[in-house]
Amino acid sequence: MNLTKVLSLVFFAIAAFLGYLLWKGVNDVVEEEKRIALLEAATIEKLEMLRDAQLAFQASNGRYSGTWDSLKTFIETGQIWIVERKETTKLLEYGAEEITVTIDTLGSVAVMDSLFNTRKYPDFNIALLPVVPGTGGKQFEFFANKIEKTGGYMVSVFEIRDPAPVNPERRLNNNEKALRVGSRTDASTEGNWK
Repeated sequence: MNLTKVLSLVFFAIAAFLGYLLWKGVNDVVEEEKRIALLEAATIEKLEMLRDAQLAFQASNGRYSGTWDSLKTFIETGQIWIVERKETTKLLEYGAEEITVTIDTLGSVAVMDSLFNTRKYPDFNIALLPVVPGTGGKQFEFFANKIEKTGGYMVSVFEIRDPAPVNPERRLNNNEKALRVGSRTDASTEGNWK
């Protein structure tokens, strides 16, 4: 073998090795982005479940649940009332309208059957409801209270947030952009992922 062939083989091996390193670097980034997207999707789904549970709790009790235990108990044993509301409008002789509202309670359905049925969530486990997916057991931060708004009226608020985001962009500024639903300062039940 002459020197040209030896150098060609050496350079080919080096080029193949560098090509592999380049591919591996790009592939690792793509796989990490997929993992982050899957974990965030699971976290968002769980936050939506928790929001639905809090809204049902508030509709039944007039306030949001302040503890995990009370929310879990409500999900396991609580009822959602089925209400029919009818409005009838009657035109009075002098041109005004009289509106009569009739509210009739038709029955109730269990929260577990309504919000967390096996058709919608086949793998639902109430014991894992407060646990953030992919964190090894860390629980969502949970806040519920009443705050005073302008004009002196009290508003119920809640916030449930991810304490340890997997996405590095959400960890900036002390987890300022962590996935959350609700707000500590506004009467909002929206999530910040939209």
